[in-house]
This record gives sequence, C-alpha cells and structure tokens, in this order.
Amino acid sequence: MARPDLNLLLALDVLLDEGSVIGAARRMNLSPPAMSRTLSRIREALGDPVFEQVGRKLMPTPKALALREQVRQAVAQATQVFASDSEIDLKSLDRRFNVRATDEFLSIYLGQLLGAMATDMPRAMLRFSPEEDDVDEEALRSGRIDLFISGSRKLGQEIRVQPLFTTTFVGVARVDHPIFDGDVTLERITRWEHINVSRRGKSIGPIDTALEKYGVHRHVSLIVPNPYTALFALQDSDLLLPLPKHLASSALAAGLHIRLFELPTPLETVLLTQAWHPRLDSDPAHQWLRNTIHSLCNEYETSAKKLITP
Repeated sequence: MARPDLNLLLALDVLLDEGSVIGAARRMNLSPPAMSRTLSRIREALGDPVFEQVGRKLMPTPKALALREQVRQAVAQATQVFASDSEIDLKSLDRRFNVRATDEFLSIYLGQLLGAMATDMPRAMLRFSPEEDDVDEEALRSGRIDLFISGSRKLGQEIRVQPLFTTTFVGVARVDHPIFDGDVTLERITRWEHINVSRRGKSIGPIDTALEKYGVHRHVSLIVPNPYTALFALQDSDLLLPLPKHLASSALAAGLHIRLFELPTPLETVLLTQAWHPRLDSDPAHQWLRNTIHSLCNEYETSAKKLITP
C-alpha cells in the first residue's frame, strides 16, 4: 500500500482486542456488516486471513498474533499526536533522549535522575553522547542531541538556556601526598607535576591562566580524556589534579583515597547550564526531563556540604 489507510490500523487493533466482529463494531460505532467489510479490507491489505472462524469465535492467525503488539504501539503513538499534553501518560511512553553532558553533572546527578525516571517515565532511555567536533548548537538544531549540559557558553540566539549550578576548581592529590606537609603555596603547587583533563588533548586549562598572572608555570606530564582516569592515576603517584569542586567532592564521598585542597590562586566560578532547541519547549517528556534535572541541581546546592580539607 503506497498510502495505507490508518483507519484500518485502528480497526485491526479493536478487532484483535475484542476477538469479535460484533464487539468491534459496537466499539467503533459501526454496523456488523460494515465491520465485516472493514475486516475484508484488512485481509486484503495484509495478504492474510487475520482471523479464522473456530466455532462461534474468531481466532487470530499467527501473523495477526505477531502483529498485535506492533499494532497496539502504532495506535498509541498516533493517538499521542492528537492528544493534549495533559492526556499523555509518561509512564507508558517509549522515548529515547540523546544528551551531551559534563562529567560534573554525570558524577553527581545521574543516579538520582535514573531513579526519578524509573518512577515517572520507566520506559524511557537516556543515551549520553560524547563531545564531538560538531558545533553544539548545530547538534541541537538538527536533533542529534536533545539536551546539552555544559559550562556556560555562547549559543545561537534561538537556543533555550537555563542555569543549573555553579562550581569552581580545587586541587586533588593522594591522601598522603607531601603537599599536605605544609601550606599550599604557588611555589609548592608547581613543584610537582600535574594531570590535565581534556577530551581534546589540551595541555592547558583555567589554572594556567591564573598562574601566569604570578609569573609561574606548572608542568603537565599527563593528559587524559576524562576525570575518572585522572583520579585513579593519583593513587600511586605524586601528581596533582585541578578538578571542579563538585566532581572532586563526589569522588571523595565515593571513598577514593584522595584529599582536596584550596588552590593558592582562586579560579573563576563556572556556571553550568542546560540548553535545548525551542521546538522541544512544549514536549511533555522533554519538559519532565529538564524540570527534573533543574530540581535535582537545586536540591543538591541547598544541601551540599563543604568537603574541602582544611
């Protein structure tokens, strides 16, 4: 069928549910003869009897049984197109979200977000995409990603942006690192080699700009693409690691043998935001996702405790 009659799909769903032409006719406000003619059209379209008469009952054929769930889902999705937002049942909604997010967000909020999703939208799936070479706003426009969680940056004028939380950088070292034997000064922080975290292999970060003002430089001897590799590299070395405070605190709370320390030169506060394309403004499922994320971030900010070592 070049252009399938979707009314036949609805009729097939009712017939499969009722198992009776008379029952299906009653539900669809049709006469039994009209329902029988509709069944004939369904049989012609599918090239299958669909039902066989067994005594007084119609029994679905193997093909009809195989199609039952597919037909039910297709009708449900078509119904959602014309339903108002208040009529959409998130608990039965099949949905996949493509999200690009920072490690800070994932390390702190992912477990809570999955817990909320299991309760409110259990059939949904999250797919976290790595950073790519494409422009983030273009990925949002094209639909390759549905939500972008990152440090605040300039995006296209039409892109919706909402603040989530702020963080700054702290220093991280193994728990018995000699840097803790005295005050953490500019001279001492540059005495030991550093790890830099960069998905794109960069050797400099915000701390280098701050140190340059004082005419000092650090030596980066290791560059890794994610903070988890960096944190484990600290365990058996004298390397130092500047890391966002939220992420470092999360690692400390997880039981890693590390200590956090205030950097001798303060770095700029980083604002993390979530961004999406305006075509998703009124999408109930996307509204749930971004509202839940915003609420989780607010709750964490309210109850967070300082875990910086004096």
